[in-house]
Amino acid sequence: MSIAEQVKELLAPLADPAQAARMSAYMRDQFAFYGIPTPARRATLKSLVRGLKAAHADVLLGAAGDLWQAPQRECQYAAIDLLAAHVKQFDDRHIDALLALARQGSWWDTVDALAVVTGTGVRADRPLRQRRMDQAVRHADLWTRRVAMLHQLGWRADTDPGRLFGYAQRLAHEADFFIRKAIGWGLRDYARHDPEAVRGFLLAQGDTLSPLSRREAAKHLV
Repeated sequence: MSIAEQVKELLAPLADPAQAARMSAYMRDQFAFYGIPTPARRATLKSLVRGLKAAHADVLLGAAGDLWQAPQRECQYAAIDLLAAHVKQFDDRHIDALLALARQGSWWDTVDALAVVTGTGVRADRPLRQRRMDQAVRHADLWTRRVAMLHQLGWRADTDPGRLFGYAQRLAHEADFFIRKAIGWGLRDYARHDPEAVRGFLLAQGDTLSPLSRREAAKHLV
């Protein structure tokens, strides 16, 4: 039985149609759900995920790709949990595969989680892997650009402010809500480490940034 089949076999008995309807409605009825809360899903799959610590990165990415084809959204969430648990096994060659997942069945829930997974992988070898992000921020797909904008979330002192501010400038002209929100979120996160740098950037940019981006970025600045 494949990894994806094992995941589905474990999750299917937990299906709750009433909860599934509520979860689907929250996601604007774009996706089907089993109706399984996150804690229950993770507890059910914990042993399976732990048991794959020796699996090759290509096997894990293959399993994630198979899970991405399942109709229930929890299968994509399970794939992300699997990748996050074993992200240290990925190298430069696998960044593009993670970005490719972000372009399938895309919405903020999976894309933002993949941004964290991708960022963790990039952080492990920044000089080499951030070049992938330099390409991603120029990608035609907006979700790929969102991953690039958010990939340094939580990096604090490891953040490359030149890239953070440069990406924000590059994307500032875009009208899409998810891009504008990502700009503000990325800046706000870095402001927890270096508020003066973010304050100075906002001042220098003036009206170049959208009101949404500026509002999000300055949310915790005094």
